[in-house]
Amino acid sequence: MNANAGDTEVGYASWYGVPYHGRRAASGEVYDQNKLTAAHLTLPFGTQTRVTNLENNRSVVVRINDRGPFVEGRMIDLSRAAASAIGVLGPGSALVRLQILSVPHQPALDQYAVQVGAFRDRSTAERLRDRLIRRYGNAFIQNYDSGNGLLYRVRVGPKPSFSQASELASELKHESLRGFVVRVEN
Repeated sequence: MNANAGDTEVGYASWYGVPYHGRRAASGEVYDQNKLTAAHLTLPFGTQTRVTNLENNRSVVVRINDRGPFVEGRMIDLSRAAASAIGVLGPGSALVRLQILSVPHQPALDQYAVQVGAFRDRSTAERLRDRLIRRYGNAFIQNYDSGNGLLYRVRVGPKPSFSQASELASELKHESLRGFVVRVEN
């Protein structure tokens, strides 16, 4: 999924705060629930987006600095401050329109993978990775310091396009492996 200024997406937003406040976000910066930021599965870090609550027409500009949401059917996770600005705190989620305002320089080669698990125990992650390698030929573990301990994310891929990774996610779902497409960061 190439991200370009002006592109829009409609879906559900939710928000996150405690216990993630003060922990390291996927971009490497410390997550601050009081800043206007958000998590998206595939938009490049640093992308500026306008998020408009379609139920009340309130909008806020946020910068993508994290990965998520990891709940099926959700498009974006807003910081507490951003959710408050558009009236999502109380209900917890809302139908929104996301409009890309600007995208930082992207490397020429985008890659995507399907994340199928995240574990605190490395040996559990390794067993799943090895099973996926035998079946799909390519799977890897990405370490992630959550600020609350190390997690081992198991991902299948990478694939050179969002659509190819989405097809892989569908294939994995037929084998009872619920996964989601993520942009592979260098």
